[in-house]
Amino acid sequence: MTPAELRDFCLGFNAAVEEFPFTPEISVFKVLGKVFALSALDADPLRVNLKCDPEQAVALRAEHEAIVPGWHMNKRHWNTVTAGGPGALPDALVRELVEDSYDLVVAGLPRAERLRLDRP
Repeated sequence: MTPAELRDFCLGFNAAVEEFPFTPEISVFKVLGKVFALSALDADPLRVNLKCDPEQAVALRAEHEAIVPGWHMNKRHWNTVTAGGPGALPDALVRELVEDSYDLVVAGLPRAERLRLDRP
């Protein structure tokens, strides 16, 4: 997956925005003010921090070398995923993990906001 593909995929979700609250190099993707992905898009290899169900996070780390506990994040709820370069996960799996992260964040939003996003 290329940085442009990752950015486009993240921004393709309802109400998703890209912000730079930490440094100009770190893209933070949010839905209604809540973070669902972070990435230094110019890094090599390309990595992205994604929210994950705690039990699934442990299972994914055991199954894939390219998935490790979230860098500078709550290790229980976040994974760092190698999305591009040597040893990267297949694009389809990266997309699935990004969508799961978005869905987890949306699930934590108030019901009225979820309904506005067409994601009850």
